Amino acid sequence: MTHPSPATPSAPHSRLAHYPIPLFATVMGTSGLAIAWKKAGHVLGLPAGIGLSLQWWSLILFVMVALGYLAKMASHWEAVKKEFSNPIRLNFFPAVSISLLLLAVAFVDAQAGLAYAFWIVGAALHLAFTLIVMSSWIHHTRYEIKHANPAWFIPIVGNVIVPVAGVNFAPVEISWFFFSIGLVFWVVLLTIVMNRLFFHEPLPERLTPTLFILIAPPAVAFIAWLKLNGGQIDAFGQILYNVALFLTLLLASNALRFFRLRFFLSTWAYSFPLAAITIATLIMAERGSGFFFGLSWLLLIVLSLVLLLLTLRTALAAMRGEICVPE
Repeated sequence: MTHPSPATPSAPHSRLAHYPIPLFATVMGTSGLAIAWKKAGHVLGLPAGIGLSLQWWSLILFVMVALGYLAKMASHWEAVKKEFSNPIRLNFFPAVSISLLLLAVAFVDAQAGLAYAFWIVGAALHLAFTLIVMSSWIHHTRYEIKHANPAWFIPIVGNVIVPVAGVNFAPVEISWFFFSIGLVFWVVLLTIVMNRLFFHEPLPERLTPTLFILIAPPAVAFIAWLKLNGGQIDAFGQILYNVALFLTLLLASNALRFFRLRFFLSTWAYSFPLAAITIATLIMAERGSGFFFGLSWLLLIVLSLVLLLLTLRTALAAMRGEICVPE
């Protein structure tokens, strides 16, 4: 008589243990696209409905991704702890709080109450992540220079996003607090990351798309600086924007290198930085410059195409079961 073999975990159950925290980068990119299209509606006269539809899709996407990770936390807590202790994956946990902050920016003009809820939770959570990650760096026993990569900007420099909506919800001193943290430690981390890029081995293929994260800190800092500075583009604002624009040109000049890369979930690192420089350029165009007006169109088209391709490629990878797999 043949005895049945022991039951094995179902495929969905097994995949849940490998549900990746970097999936929240999809929310960051989609929220950035929504904000860019809403800004383009004002500056370029494009249909307002596109930005509104994208902001609600961003919220739906956040809920879906968050529910998936909450399920992982409930059933595979050891896997979550292992991911949190990974020197690279750790830096993607603040993508959760950044997603909330970006949703606050997207909804602030039409759903102020909802935006405030996103902002207060996102700001508090991001401060907690900043303290945890920096404490990990200071008291580490496992970090090496090869672990340094542009994803390190996510937990620390993400603080500069807080003032973008924060000036509407809290005393300005709170926004200055977060902005100061993000700006100062951006310079510190930029030095470390550039040292790693210049004098050590190249980034592995899986992390190469994170080079685009270099664009985000100065671009978002420019937007936040305008919020804190009464909307005036002064000399410091010009510096922030032009550093972001130069980094965009630098990466664009290496476009063929990026086209040759295989698709990884880290490829979503293209999305939010491109959204940030697009929004910053739309702000420059709003001041009346024909050059920035044309550049805004170009960046918005590129951003939209990149997000479309990333969304389709991610959906295809998910259907094939390539997202929630061991690395």
